[in-house]
Amino acid sequence: MFGRKRKLKREFDAQLYNLLLEAKEEWERAREIEKYLNDYDQEVMVRRKIAESKYFHLFKEAKERQLRIDRG
Repeated sequence: MFGRKRKLKREFDAQLYNLLLEAKEEWERAREIEKYLNDYDQEVMVRRKIAESKYFHLFKEAKERQLRIDRG
């Protein structure tokens, strides 16, 4: 019973880690796009804020779950 629970936690932690990496990349891309625009574009700013919110929400969840990833 306990082995299954640990296995599920590892699987969900791995999924959360992958989502976190994807969200971070999306947020960085949005920041780069916004940086290279010369004019004020509200849509680009909104997309960056959404990406930033997603990333920080996932980051907060990972911190709350005390996410540990074995890199080896």
